[in-house]
Amino acid sequence: MTLETLGFILTGGLVLGALYALMATGLAVVWTTLGIFNFAHGAFIAVGAYAAWQIGAGDAWGFGALAGAIAAVAILAALGAGLHQALVRPFERQPNIVLISVITTLAGAQILENLLILIWGPRPKQIEAFVGGEARLAGITLSWNEVVLLATIALTLLALGGFLRTNPIGRSMRAVAQNREAAQLLGLDVPRLYALSFALSAAMAGLAGVFIGATRFMSPTMGADPLLKALIVVIFGGVARFTSPIYAAFIVGMVEAFASFYAGLYWTPAILFALMIGVLVVAPEGLFGRKSRTV
Repeated sequence: MTLETLGFILTGGLVLGALYALMATGLAVVWTTLGIFNFAHGAFIAVGAYAAWQIGAGDAWGFGALAGAIAAVAILAALGAGLHQALVRPFERQPNIVLISVITTLAGAQILENLLILIWGPRPKQIEAFVGGEARLAGITLSWNEVVLLATIALTLLALGGFLRTNPIGRSMRAVAQNREAAQLLGLDVPRLYALSFALSAAMAGLAGVFIGATRFMSPTMGADPLLKALIVVIFGGVARFTSPIYAAFIVGMVEAFASFYAGLYWTPAILFALMIGVLVVAPEGLFGRKSRTV
């Protein structure tokens, strides 16, 4: 293997890891706060990509890639809060809420995907790159679009981590994640915090969809594979800490990049699942987990 090839693989793993970190962290916010798995997360990614394309693309409304990205994040935040009110909140006090949420969020995902097909059709689309050209550093070549992707995701995760640790609302979300009943006794508005968790998660999914749409072709079902990868990351790393899925995301991204090069695309999913199963056998709480659940 040449240094150029190694640099290409490492670059690919870094970009994949950043995307997986963004998707998995959004998924983990809902899981840690509400204790449910949101199967509509993949559909949120697709909706975010199509919203950004519609608003920013030259052959659509033409407001530019940046305006499309910002609008997509805002739209997805509102959509996430709305779907929480429609699909999850009516069943929050049910003893089998976990099973019910699986059914309702799967139904929501199917509705969103079919709406995408009805509105935009099945033909692939792609979001314009935010910046053109390439950057070369120490023999490693990155497109400026990928540099923007990495920088934006890093700032987003730092901002989210700071919000959860220092902002009163973020600390309230962490309190609800640790003990809902105690949080209610302290006077916290738990339903509002749940809706905020869904909004944050959907906004992060929308941003991930924008970046995916800017690097590859979009389709109404484009969220299925990212949802699967985010699930692998969350299970692999655990959700005991805010940083757990982030660390796991970059490990999974690098493993996928090397596996794709050496074993091929067809064997890569099997390798990822084998890795996940192996970690669960040794550490059921995840590679970076512990015996408690918190944001």
